[in-house]
Amino acid sequence: MVDTMALLPPFSRAARTPRTAPRQAGVPAVGPSELPADDEVLLDVPDEWLAPALVAAARGDHRPVAELLAGTRARAAWELRDRYTRRLAAFARSRAEWLELWTAAAPRDPDVLLLGAQLAVDRAWSSPARTELLREVSPLITAAARTDDRDPVPWRIALDHARGARAGHKYFGELWEAALRRAPHHYGCHVAALRYLAASWHGSHRECFDFADRAAQDAPPDSLIQALPARAALSYLTDGCGADVPLERLDAAADRAIALSARFPAADPWPAELRNKLLYVLVRLERYPEALAQLHLIGPYATSFPWDHLSDDPLALFLRTRAEVRARAADPAYAAGHPRSERGGRVRSGDH
Repeated sequence: MVDTMALLPPFSRAARTPRTAPRQAGVPAVGPSELPADDEVLLDVPDEWLAPALVAAARGDHRPVAELLAGTRARAAWELRDRYTRRLAAFARSRAEWLELWTAAAPRDPDVLLLGAQLAVDRAWSSPARTELLREVSPLITAAARTDDRDPVPWRIALDHARGARAGHKYFGELWEAALRRAPHHYGCHVAALRYLAASWHGSHRECFDFADRAAQDAPPDSLIQALPARAALSYLTDGCGADVPLERLDAAADRAIALSARFPAADPWPAELRNKLLYVLVRLERYPEALAQLHLIGPYATSFPWDHLSDDPLALFLRTRAEVRARAADPAYAAGHPRSERGGRVRSGDH
């Protein structure tokens, strides 16, 4: 059994985030008919800074990508840096020419090393020989981590790598402590730790909830870590195994994520994945009016995750779910608080 406390920072302060938050000023209370049309909904839209960098990379020009990542490092914008690293590495898996040219021109550039480490882990992860291949890419992660001692993103990659390589709990705990020293509230590192715990305790979701709740209690109200319990809820609701988690705990996780979602502008690509995950949790909990509110905040920005874990056509599943939410939210029974099952509702099997 894993020792949870070995993987937890000292969470001693009380929770600072209320269960609910006032609706953000400027977000209109609109009706179901005012959602974007189906053909206006887009999947995985990059933000206004990443989009031109991707266009340039597609032409073989790495310079906008270099400027983008160097800017995140200079500003210590670690959450943005983590997200851009993931998206750019995913792009490089099919269009790697720009990264190869950049690597040849500046092999010791911190951002080149970071992208190279992420890309190597991604490629190894999808291989049947994953465990062996992941062990071979360890030096790339080490090289990336040595370039900037402030940067937690190489340590998030290391945590993902350790999970895939089936590293022991002692080694993982050492990586976790190193990540926390650099950024105590880095969301990506916390998700990596949550996923490691889930893999280590397959089906023991209560320990994962304990980890997520303690992290959220210690994090600032505007930190993405406030959505970590909802991530644990999503894992539980899609896993289908392990001891039941009380419905009140699932509701509390959703409430915390709703409060965080209200802090971001409506129809913005940055919080889109947070809101798509929250939408799924709310649907499973049969909280349709609140799910509809998230759809208005999502606007036209669907994300592959979590829908691609349930369907080969994530956009189509998002749109079907959206239609169901609109219909259920208009049902007086649900608007008045329809009785729910202990584990909440389910996405229909035909939608998987």
